Amino acid sequence: MQYMNDPRGIEERSFEIITEELGDKSFPAEIDPIVKRIIRTTADFEYADLLEFLNGGYEAGMEALRAGKKIYADTRMIQSGVNKKALADNGIEIVNYSHDPDVAKEAKERGVTRSTVAMEKAFKDDTIGIYAIGNAPTALFTLIENIKTGKAKPDVIIGAPIGFVGAADSKEALDQVDTPSIRINGRKGGSPVVATILNAMMYQMHREW
Repeated sequence: MQYMNDPRGIEERSFEIITEELGDKSFPAEIDPIVKRIIRTTADFEYADLLEFLNGGYEAGMEALRAGKKIYADTRMIQSGVNKKALADNGIEIVNYSHDPDVAKEAKERGVTRSTVAMEKAFKDDTIGIYAIGNAPTALFTLIENIKTGKAKPDVIIGAPIGFVGAADSKEALDQVDTPSIRINGRKGGSPVVATILNAMMYQMHREW
């Protein structure tokens, strides 16, 4: 069998194919790599229309990353998917509380999702500036509710929960706050997409050096 087995060559050819298939569709220079990396991760060109930046989401996200703000991820998959070297090089920590024993206990007692309680726990840490949500609509709803009451003041939100119950609605609810945000509209999204967005933005930072 003949097939490409060069990692860099595979990546370069992938982006060539994506660019060709996007045709006349174009994006601002800083956004273009993010769109194409999401498409490469998912093989889904619909993301070119689903990705949206609100209230200066790109600029705020880059500023927060440059400042080394801590990231709260609603899944361990996001934690695993974000480039460890890039995080270390920029002094950025990424945390997730969904599996903490105290979170599980409280969620069971209250009859709510662990994502809800984990998000509430994250609000107590003022060093968290980036909230990256790829799985649980309840996490995003909780975040938005607490922004409205002043209990949460994120620098930027990456809102991309995936699914059929509340996913699209939770992302639409970002329109109710002024927080800079990056969202994937509709039902699609997920932890791999969120990790890709963070990696793409940190790659942009690396190119600035």
